[in-house]
Amino acid sequence: MLFTLKKFVGGLLMPLPFLLIVMGLALILLCFTRWQKSGKTLFALSWLVLLLVSLQPVADRLLLPLEKQYATYQGNDPVDYIVVLGGGYTFNPNWAPSANLFSNSLPRVTEGIRLYHAHPNAKMVFTGGAGPNSQSSARTAAQVAESLGVPAADVIALEQPKDTVEEASAVAGLVGDKPFLLVTSASHLPRAMKFFTAQGLHPIPAPANQLAITTPLHSWERTIPAATYLGHSERAWYETLGLIWQKLTENSPQQIERGNGDI
Repeated sequence: MLFTLKKFVGGLLMPLPFLLIVMGLALILLCFTRWQKSGKTLFALSWLVLLLVSLQPVADRLLLPLEKQYATYQGNDPVDYIVVLGGGYTFNPNWAPSANLFSNSLPRVTEGIRLYHAHPNAKMVFTGGAGPNSQSSARTAAQVAESLGVPAADVIALEQPKDTVEEASAVAGLVGDKPFLLVTSASHLPRAMKFFTAQGLHPIPAPANQLAITTPLHSWERTIPAATYLGHSERAWYETLGLIWQKLTENSPQQIERGNGDI
């Protein structure tokens, strides 16, 4: 219940739904009250913020500080496990396997496969439980890896964890004190590293799915609002909220218990 509530409230606090709610409130003030000036101001401010966070320079400046904390992994550390954290997915058996992974999930899997080829003796570990779908996120990602040539014998699916805290706990029961590659979205990796090291684990950061653009773009790509860049702002805000929540709950009894490695 707490998990569902957290996701629901967090979803409403994302830029698009939050700003639409504010715009709706502004329209109520304009149409049904005498607070005309307040309604106009509220609507104008929410529209302006929506415009700004949909622009590439603003969106990627918000996201880049999170993504640049860890560089793309190019090392050759001896590892027995490559842990790929779960993300958004659906499951339709009639689709191509990779089509079931959302845009934040598929790059994690492909980066994990790249690292697997560099460490062919390692096992690929996928995490993530089942939501409304009949199949877990971990199993769906594992099927994608197998469809791209990873032997099923080298794939492990941890299908119970619902969030990063539970993923860290489940991985702790598998890898023990051995170092391993931790693959997740670059923006999510700073938060994930804290959860995993709190378990006494030794993750080696391996970011995937970098989004913030630092290379040259056409002028129109920088000046025209786009849903893509709104998504970048959403990613930055989502992880910022996650880091705040992580800080607020890091000393809670539940977090301390999980930090001791209890699954």
